Amino acid sequence: MGRAMPGRDGNGGRRSGHLLERLLAGLALAAALTTAIPSAMAQDTAPEAGSAAHAAVKSDAAPLKIELNRLEPAGEACRTYMLVDNSRGPALKSLKVDLFAFDTEGVAQKRLAVELGPVQEKKTVVRLFDFAGLACPKIGRLLLNDVLACEGGDATRETCLERIEPASKTSAAFDR
Repeated sequence: MGRAMPGRDGNGGRRSGHLLERLLAGLALAAALTTAIPSAMAQDTAPEAGSAAHAAVKSDAAPLKIELNRLEPAGEACRTYMLVDNSRGPALKSLKVDLFAFDTEGVAQKRLAVELGPVQEKKTVVRLFDFAGLACPKIGRLLLNDVLACEGGDATRETCLERIEPASKTSAAFDR
């Protein structure tokens, strides 16, 4: 009795029993992870389905067309004519946008916050503003960086940004 048999620890095979328990616990964990990963992946794709529904709602919203219509010198500034076409949308009390002017080499030159509202329902308006200290021929691109404020009806900054369709009739690009 004083001598243990191979594979035994002298405790009646308890060591082997612990190994078997650990093996079974490991297999159970592996099985749980195998079933948890596909369900986690399915959860990851759920927002994409929500995004598709959100995109469908977005496409139903009337576009808000903003066109960079004209750039003209005004002393040391570049006067900018912006056409806001809300011909298919609800009235906006405020539409404040954050713009960046880039030079023809693609380097940011000026940042400007501009109030383009109010814009009446089913109306198109022209708004003028100046990029002080910037020559018009130096502007190669105008970026709609963000919508800072959008008020009217159920409008939010996010929904206004989604509705905006930028365009340009100048040599400078206008995009978001």
